[in-house]
Amino acid sequence: MTLQQLEYIVAVDKYRHFVRAAESCGVTQSTLSSLIQKLEAELDITIFDRSAHPIRPTTLGEEVIAQARVVLYNASQVEELVATHKELGVGQIRLGIASTIAPYILPKMFSYLNSHHPEIALHVEEARVETIKRKLHRAEIDIAILATPATDSGLLEIPIFRERYFAYLHPSEHNYSKESLDTQSLTADNIWVLGESYCPNIGQFPFCVRDMTNASIYAAGSVETLMRIVDENGGYTIIPELQLALMSSEQLHHTRELYNPVPGREVAFVVRRDFVRERMLNILAEAIKSIIPEEMIDARLRKFSIKL
Repeated sequence: MTLQQLEYIVAVDKYRHFVRAAESCGVTQSTLSSLIQKLEAELDITIFDRSAHPIRPTTLGEEVIAQARVVLYNASQVEELVATHKELGVGQIRLGIASTIAPYILPKMFSYLNSHHPEIALHVEEARVETIKRKLHRAEIDIAILATPATDSGLLEIPIFRERYFAYLHPSEHNYSKESLDTQSLTADNIWVLGESYCPNIGQFPFCVRDMTNASIYAAGSVETLMRIVDENGGYTIIPELQLALMSSEQLHHTRELYNPVPGREVAFVVRRDFVRERMLNILAEAIKSIIPEEMIDARLRKFSIKL
């Protein structure tokens, strides 16, 4: 069994086509097919169901491919460890980011990296939290940016910044005349929430531990769309602090601070516990520090670089 053979079965699983997989690996189809067949013979299993169209892994093949991804990931970690100590280029970064965070970070992150690290190829996947965590475990992405807690003992969280939550209200909402709102007085009656919601931190919002049956849920990740829904249908929603910089003066007029307690979320890098690409993390951290107001940045990250 070789790393090359593992690379080939991962490629076939990705493209579900032997020719395209071979092209992606820079080899002929016959070479790729031959080495995969040798691996199957060595393991005495069938990894791919070749009668299927498109081709797909067998049940056992799926498990083998999942483990192959982890092995290839760990092999690349050795190269990255050496590159970090020699201060060589970072290369490719495969980043997963939650849809509720991406709009506030990604545009300027691309700009920062293009200006300061043009040699880095940033590949980003914006997705739901559970999808991103699954891809981290399978070593399909290197780093995730998520709101914590990720509630996964197999992953390591490195805090980046903390931001407050605000309420965005329709003028017909009964609390609209108040300059600020008591968090404990919020109810689920007229609220619009994201599918990802804000309820992992259930101590912050009382409606998270009450019956949410009547709440209207938008199962996507756009806070901007939620605000438009409020504008059109009434009620209110909860928005993150970084949204304020993207809002018009009229929209800001519909926004209220929250207290008792002041709710918020912590955003962190989330990586596998065997992750070693320290320099990569610090480059992304510097990018984020150039984007996020300093007072929101985690106190440790303001003073120190990330050490794994």
